[in-house]
Amino acid sequence: MTARAHVTGGAVEGAVEHGLYVFRGIPFADAPFGALRFGAPVPPSPWEGTRRATAFGPPPPQTGHAFRERGTEGEKDPAPDCLTVNVWSPDLSAGLPVMVWIYGGAFLVGSSSQPVFDGAHLARDGVVVVTFNHRVGVEGFASLQGAPDNRGLLDQVAALMWVQENIAAFGGDPRRVTVFGQSAGASSIAALLAMPAARGLFRRAILQSMPGTFFSAQLGRDVADRIGAELGVAARVEEFSRHSPSALGKAVDRLQAKMPALTDRWGRVARTVTPFSPIVGVENLPTAPWEAVAAGCASGVEIVAGFMEHEYQVFHTLDGTLAHADDADATFMLDLLGPAKADIDDGLDAATAYRVAYPGKSPGELIEVAFSDWLFRMGTLRLAEHHVAAGGRTFVYEVTLPAPANDGAFGACHGFDVLLTFGNFENLGSDFSAALLGDAPPSKAVRRASEAVRGAWTGFAATGDPGWAPFDATRHNARLFGEEPEEADALEERSAAIWARHRFAALELVGD
Repeated sequence: MTARAHVTGGAVEGAVEHGLYVFRGIPFADAPFGALRFGAPVPPSPWEGTRRATAFGPPPPQTGHAFRERGTEGEKDPAPDCLTVNVWSPDLSAGLPVMVWIYGGAFLVGSSSQPVFDGAHLARDGVVVVTFNHRVGVEGFASLQGAPDNRGLLDQVAALMWVQENIAAFGGDPRRVTVFGQSAGASSIAALLAMPAARGLFRRAILQSMPGTFFSAQLGRDVADRIGAELGVAARVEEFSRHSPSALGKAVDRLQAKMPALTDRWGRVARTVTPFSPIVGVENLPTAPWEAVAAGCASGVEIVAGFMEHEYQVFHTLDGTLAHADDADATFMLDLLGPAKADIDDGLDAATAYRVAYPGKSPGELIEVAFSDWLFRMGTLRLAEHHVAAGGRTFVYEVTLPAPANDGAFGACHGFDVLLTFGNFENLGSDFSAALLGDAPPSKAVRRASEAVRGAWTGFAATGDPGWAPFDATRHNARLFGEEPEEADALEERSAAIWARHRFAALELVGD
């Protein structure tokens, strides 16, 4: 069976799959190549007749070989019509709540065609699900002279505008749009909360494991200059346009290998996996999310925000940090990642504060806690605190159920929540996602947790209530998603005390 709808650009024909209306690969903007490369997205050119919408559009060019997903390895230059949306709907005329997914991928990689992002399970709970592609890597986030910054975010704004204009044709209510995303997708949502162009495009937001890395304009330019140096050109549009996306990707690969040596210049950023993040202090993103939310810019948006109990443990387990770090390694990394001494009570340096707060943890375990705190957990809590203080309605959660692979050695780690959110446990299309599940079928505990997360997210999208009490900044209360959901106070109390006086802001270039 087929299904038809009329959208910006023309008529489209999708399919009926297992009782759902599914449309794939609908352009929300013209292909960002040729004269449009490194530019802001423009509305899609109209087409004649009815366009088949049964296959995903191609992924955007991918940067960073180490993080590419299955199915993108062979992507060459350039891919036409990569700025596309996909829709799953249980009813084309019901006026249902809408959930719009923004993928992660360290701002290096990502594609809405990954099987793990299939929206069928969520749609069967009574929502219209939308996924879409946006530009990543150099194409989406390098700060180039002659180009708008944050082009990947501008793609997201264009996709949300498309949703406002067209989602009623798929049975969705444009007044009840919830954006949800994980990792770089959650950072993107935080940026959207601060972007003037995104105001009014969504009513609710779910931020899963938000990295708190937002770059100052100076740091963003320095990153682009370093990429240009790998190519022997200046970081200008006319120079970068002479190089294919794959050539630019190889330059980023070379830069990634050199990042630890740039610690004295880039600070904490040099110890992450990516040289890209949203750039703050520019026209389309004037302030960092914490400042914008504290000023009330997002007070009319209801928010769910949370993180994993052991965010960074999977990466440190895989690279050997947990097992091989010594006390000197821990002291260096804790002082690098933690708050400044002046911002810690009792005048302790960060390394001492963490050792006092977490006695008995090994050097590698201390590094994991500090990495998880700086990069994901404490910035999320601060965003929630600012939102509540500005009059916003906020709910906080933490996933405590370990990923099942390796007998739970990864802990409740980064990325496992994506599997719980979508409930897709077979044919994942992602080596990373598959590695978190292991070889055995998902346990009953994993499936129950997935049902609990999906029920909370779809309930929040429909009513603004995920099923637990709103966040109280004095209690730090949260829903814990473990083998069974439960509520708790004093979330991450020891780390929160260390970071209580730290001011989260855009990251600066720290040295020449």
